[in-house]
Parts: sequence; C-alpha cells; structure tokens
Amino acid sequence: MDDSRETFGPRAFVTGFPIKHSRSPLIHGYWLKTLGVPGSYRAQEVAPGDFPAFIASLKSGDSGFVGGNVTIPHKEMAFKLADDPDTLSEELGASNTLWMEEGRLKATNTDGRGFTANLDEKHPGWDKAPSAVVLGAGGASRSIIQALRDRGIKEIHLVNRTIERAKELADRFRPSVSAHSLAALSEVMHGAGLFVNTTSLGMDGEDAPVIDFSPLLSNAVVTDVVYVPLKTPFLVQAEQQGFAVVDGLGMLLHQAVPGFEKWFGHRPHVDEKLRTLIIRDMDKH
Repeated sequence: MDDSRETFGPRAFVTGFPIKHSRSPLIHGYWLKTLGVPGSYRAQEVAPGDFPAFIASLKSGDSGFVGGNVTIPHKEMAFKLADDPDTLSEELGASNTLWMEEGRLKATNTDGRGFTANLDEKHPGWDKAPSAVVLGAGGASRSIIQALRDRGIKEIHLVNRTIERAKELADRFRPSVSAHSLAALSEVMHGAGLFVNTTSLGMDGEDAPVIDFSPLLSNAVVTDVVYVPLKTPFLVQAEQQGFAVVDGLGMLLHQAVPGFEKWFGHRPHVDEKLRTLIIRDMDKH
C-alpha cells in the first residue's frame, strides 16, 4: 500500500529501458522525505514501442502522473512528443524532464545545467577558462558543449575517435566548437582551463587510456561525466599530475533539481547527506 505522501501528493516518474539501475527514485525520495513534501516518485520501465502510448496517457491524465524524467533510450522521442519543448531541448533534439502545464506537455533538458551546477559547487571560477577540451562526441557531449558555450567558454575543442562525428557536432554548435581527431588531443590541450570526459571510458572498472594532462593550464580542472567509479581512471591520472578534479556524481544530483521543483513545488538542495546516500548505494552494487 502507498504511504500517505504517495496517496495525497503529486506523482512523478523516471522512465527508460531498462530502468532498474536508475538512482533517481533514491534522489527524489530523499528530497520528498527531508522536505516533508507529499508526493511520490517511481521508476516506470517502458519499452520503446510502448513509449508513445505512455506519453499519451500522461497528456490525457490517465496515468496519474504530473511529469517525470526520461532517460535512455527515450530522450529523443520525448522531445518529439512534447507539446512545448524549450529552446534547450530544441537545439539538442532531446528532453530529459517533462511536466504538464495548462493541459500541455512541457519539456526541457537539465543535463547541461546539472553539469555546470556541479562545477560551480565543487570548483567555483572554472568558467574563467579561456578554452575547454571535450573528449567524446556521443550523446552525453551535446548537453555539455551547449552548457559550456552558454556559460561563455569562447573556444571548445571537441576531440573524438571518429572525426566525422565530431564535425557533425561542431557544425551544430559553431562557431564556438572545433572538431579534432584523437591525434590532436595534446595540441588542443595547450592553454586549456577545462578538460571534460564525456565518453564511457573508465566506467565500471574498465580500462582507460593514459593521458598526459601537462599541456593544460596549471589551474585547469579535469572532470568526468562518468561517476561509477566515483574517481575514474582519468580523474586519478589528472590528480596524480597535480590538477584539480571534479567527479561526475554532482551532475546527476544537480540535474534532478529543476524537475523536482516543477512537480512538487519546492526547490530541493543538493547536500552532503544526499551525496553520501547515493555513494553508499553505489558501493552496494
């Protein structure tokens, strides 16, 4: 049986396929409890073929949800099916946060805001970097590039194993972004104040290539969107070479803030207790 918070408050969801790995219910459940807000947040596994019907039930009100988060592989479809995607979603072609407002399905993408909020918290002043290097041109890199550009980073070097993929993204975000092959990594790192890994390299104990971070500015920051393990091989290497590092867990936590505020009417705070809660859960698995 649902508890009183679930029975009498707004209901929100996170959907993906698969979705059992998601830590979003733990994050939002923590905020609901600590803020004393009535409501519920739960994982809803939806297969790709069933996603349009799921969104239709959200729009009609039949689902009982006021909105929710969307993760892989539904972000692009969520954008397409939304009535009013915002400009962030429009440029990315993907949405991760949905909510009903005046009978219409609104959509945004909070990944970039989560990324910058994490850096703001852990290393204020990072955005003074004259240039940034982004490793990887996959799905995760789009919102990172967008966020860096919108924050005022004038020069963003996108480095990818496949140069064609990097060029596609550079064309989307020109003139701030230039595309490079892996062979140019050391060259474009010269004088950069920020290095971001957006690839899955080093995730879950997998090996990652050795990188010489010395061409970066001495006060440069190295960060990673991967947060399992918390200190990835790239972050370990950078720290050993004397650079400040910021792990990727904060991005996960901060990207959840706008959605909670939309659904439950309270702006939550990312605190150390929440971070510790998620790290303990990561350690269990």
